[in-house]
Amino acid sequence: MGLLDQLAGQVLGSLGSQQQDPVPQGDLVNTVMGLLNQAGGLQGLLQKLQASGLGDQVASWVGTGENQTVSGNQIADALGSGQLAQIAQQAGLEPEHASAGLAQLLPQIIDQLTPNGAVPQDDMVAQGLSLLKGKLFG
Repeated sequence: MGLLDQLAGQVLGSLGSQQQDPVPQGDLVNTVMGLLNQAGGLQGLLQKLQASGLGDQVASWVGTGENQTVSGNQIADALGSGQLAQIAQQAGLEPEHASAGLAQLLPQIIDQLTPNGAVPQDDMVAQGLSLLKGKLFG
């Protein structure tokens, strides 16, 4: 089992235990991958997070050192209530649970998509997302 498999299982398991109905394993990860495929791709998401004051955290996720943590509230502020509500609905979660899950998943996913400390070209990101999706749900 790979790092993303383990992380997704831990995050989604803890989120599911906070609700009456368990969270389907792939919903939040699929939603994150959809977020990364939206207009702007990985670069657009990183710019949005940086513009909301998360520049140091984003730099640590892209870089080769240890990833800095981010809170669910910081993710919620960065994405805005509309986008967070959409993500939560797609994942079948309450917005506060979705933002907490994103706060744990985004650093790891971005770290995995930038293994050399640099943001790859868009076509390489798409290939990386396809590989990750295959590993998680194949």
